[in-house]
This record gives sequence, C-alpha cells and structure tokens, in this order.
Amino acid sequence: MSETPCGFARTPEKGLARLHWNTGAWAVEGGPPEVPELRPLRGLEVEWPEREVPLDGLMRLAAAGVPLTAADAPAWVPAGLAALLTDRDWLAHPADGTARSLADLRREEHSVRLRRLAHPTAIPHVSIVMATKRPAMVPAALAQMERQRDVVAEVLLGLHGVAFDEVREAVGSCALPVRHVEADASVPFGEVLNQAAALAECDYLAKWDDDDWYGPRHLADLFMALTYAGADVVGTTAEFFYLEPLEATIRRTTFASGASYPSEVHADHVAGGTIMVSRSKFHDIGGYPALPRAVDLEFLKAAKSADARIYRTHGLGYVLRRGLSGEHTWQLPLAHFLKVAANQWRGFRPSLLMEAA
Repeated sequence: MSETPCGFARTPEKGLARLHWNTGAWAVEGGPPEVPELRPLRGLEVEWPEREVPLDGLMRLAAAGVPLTAADAPAWVPAGLAALLTDRDWLAHPADGTARSLADLRREEHSVRLRRLAHPTAIPHVSIVMATKRPAMVPAALAQMERQRDVVAEVLLGLHGVAFDEVREAVGSCALPVRHVEADASVPFGEVLNQAAALAECDYLAKWDDDDWYGPRHLADLFMALTYAGADVVGTTAEFFYLEPLEATIRRTTFASGASYPSEVHADHVAGGTIMVSRSKFHDIGGYPALPRAVDLEFLKAAKSADARIYRTHGLGYVLRRGLSGEHTWQLPLAHFLKVAANQWRGFRPSLLMEAA
C-alpha cells in the first residue's frame, strides 16, 4: 500500500466531499482522488455503484488516513470495512464553535481505525523495556502489557533500587515472559534501561513508562507506523495527560509556543514513553545515554546524529500521568499543561481508542 497517513490534517478546513465510481475508477466530485488535495476535507461520503467494483482505490484512501463514511454498504463490501464506514458516530459532533476540537478528535479516531484495516502488517516480536523505582506501579503496568493485541511480546524489567521480592507476585502472575535485572538506586536511569534492554530476544524494543496508560493497540500501531513510514525510530505525540492532583485530563495539540503539534510527521520529538526501535538500530545508536534524567530526549538527539529516521504517529492510545513535578524525570509544573490544553475534562477521559473501562 503506497499511501500513508503522513501529512494527516488534524483540523480540516472544509466539509465532506463525494467519493463515487466514475468510468472504471473511484473519483472525488468527478476527478481522480489526489490525497494532498483531500487533506483539507473533513472526509469523503461514499456513494456505491449499482454493481460490485474493486475496492483498491477506496482502501488506498483509508491507508492515507482520509476519513470515509457511508450511509450503508452493499453485501459485497467486506464486513469489517462495512462496519467502519457505516459507523457515523464521529459525525455527530459539530465541526465548528466550541465543539470543534472534540469533532476533530472523533474524526482522527475514525481515521486511525481505517488505517489499521488498510495497513495489515506481520505480527511483530517486541521486547518491552521498563525501568522502575516504584514496585506498586508494576502490577498495573504488566496488566496493560498483557492487553496488547497483534504483537508477540516479552517484558524486560529494570528494577532500580527495588528488590525482586517486591514485585515477585506481580511477575509470577503475568502471562507474558518476564526477565529482570536489579540495579542499585545510584545507577543512572539510562544505564538501568540499557541493562534491561541487553536481555532482549525480540526484533524490536519498545520503551514503557511504569505510571502511564497504554491502549491495547499501542504496540501494534507503533509497528504499523514504523512500517508505512519507513522509519528507524517511531513514537507517538505526547497529547493526553492525566493531571493527578487536579483529577483532570487535558489534551494538547500545540506546543507552549503556540506552534502546531501534529501527528503523522517525520520529526525530532516523540513521547519518550512510547519509543520503538529495532534492536539492531538501538545498538547502532548506542543505546540510552547513562544519565539520571532527560534520557529520552538525549536518545532522540543521538538517533538524529546517527541519521536515524524518526517518525511521530498519533497519540490517541497513550495517556501520560502527571503528579507533582518533583515526581518525574520530565520536570514541568502542572500549570504548563493547563496552558497548552485544547481540551480539558474532569476525571480520566482518554481517547476512545484506549478502550478504557
């Protein structure tokens, strides 16, 4: 599939256009569907011909992340595609006024579901690398790893000043294979990650933060993006945050400077807790820097210096937890997150793609 979501426009400038069958090919308002010209549209409304026709052109648009919808679907359309096209809940939110950003979010969720259908990949084998100083966080983190779909995963646990006995029960009840290293609390955080990563037997490494939330397609979506973008390193936007002291969820779509913070772009910055890289490229880059903090940022700098291609995919399957700033290696006050919020909700309110209870 040659088309990719790269360049997806989070906020469309125009409404729906018509996708129809015209003299042997799919067309948009009578002309060939050129993806760059479709980016400003909210989406395409499918009008079916009276007879069965090839779906290749329609699937290329889905692969490009173009939101597609249809009032109904003929019997010859595969059931999975028909169900997505006729699910029109994302259109229920007005795309203007104060509801605009919520409409954009529901539209992007719909786009991601279509991308998943249009970009089938091999099942990746992924080593999940997590370093932790907080044994109380380990059971929930392992439970989220167990939820991952369409991957074969192992867990590499770096216990940072934590004795294995403190997590033995959680590890013993985990359905995934788990291996661990124990490091003294004085060892730099980056070195603990490297010691854990050295145990990897899978083709890909994925960093995992012990206190964040991950949707069940998190790893599969990262691998899908790595594949269609031809990237060496992939991660998500840092978009959803749960501000624990305020019991509130915020979503950001811009940097503090006001500059756009898009997904589906080649970029220098991705959310550190979502970095995925092949094991061979990880070693080419030199692993994580042996630092106590800013490990993700420095790893991405090293990746760029090594001419690695870095790609940022959607962040709808990831939520960062933020307590008081002193609790995190990424030091930012809660006021910063409120300042950059495009949406703000009470309680835990992730994207629907998180499939949260």
